[in-house]
Amino acid sequence: MNPHNKSIEELKQTASQVRRDIVRMVHAVNSGHPGGSLGCTDYLVSLYFKVMNYSTDFKMDGKGEDLFFLSNGHISPVFYSVLARAGYFDVAELATFRKLNSRLQGHPTTHEGLPGVRISSGSLGQGLSVAIGAAQAKKLNGDDSLVYVLMGDGELEEGQVWEAAMYAPHNKVDNLIATVDRNGQQIDGSTEEVLSLGDLRAKFEAFGWNVMETNGNSFETLLPTLDQAKAATGQGKPIIILMDTEMGFGVDFMMGSHKWHGVAPNDEQLEIALQQLAVDVASDY
Repeated sequence: MNPHNKSIEELKQTASQVRRDIVRMVHAVNSGHPGGSLGCTDYLVSLYFKVMNYSTDFKMDGKGEDLFFLSNGHISPVFYSVLARAGYFDVAELATFRKLNSRLQGHPTTHEGLPGVRISSGSLGQGLSVAIGAAQAKKLNGDDSLVYVLMGDGELEEGQVWEAAMYAPHNKVDNLIATVDRNGQQIDGSTEEVLSLGDLRAKFEAFGWNVMETNGNSFETLLPTLDQAKAATGQGKPIIILMDTEMGFGVDFMMGSHKWHGVAPNDEQLEIALQQLAVDVASDY
């Protein structure tokens, strides 16, 4: 049911185009969150162009298809770009990002009816709970599709995440694949400086999760991990992938610094970024 099944080389080209969209969208309105968006591009591209089964004939209930929930909603630029490039809505609409009356608000919302968006996710810490609920609903409905959710590592400072982390193993929610973007950065600095997360593998294993780790900026590493995660569903445990990424990946002057969490590039920086994000055939909106 996935309308796409791209090769790794095609995925790399798509990821570069999505990254071009991200920096252009944020630059155009001088606001938004490029750092985490660039870091998570390969993950979102993998899901929507290779891994998930879904229909772009969007229905809110999502029956019979895999669902994705973006918990760290501030990385909306990458989400919007991937949804548009996957065929949920016209790529030209990306030009309305963060503008008045746009369906593409700074954080995803539902009341504008943007195809592909099932929850509002401006407030951090809620996505895992929503995904667990959706996964349980699928089980109750006899729907063997899977539920995916992405969280930021700084987001794990929210207490609700750990309530959900207790709930899922207790209730054997084994049709859920959660992912943590472990880039080590948040708005005020590194996660280590702000509030150390400690040993996340040990913590989630202690809670009863099946824990996997991967490099989120390498399709060669990421895709086999996602395949491994899918193969591990239905075995009584929820699955979580600790995904190491580099904030700002693909644009050298943005990489590895929390300073690009929520700052837009200026005109000169945009041109440098676009030169670094070359694609064989650009299809900029």
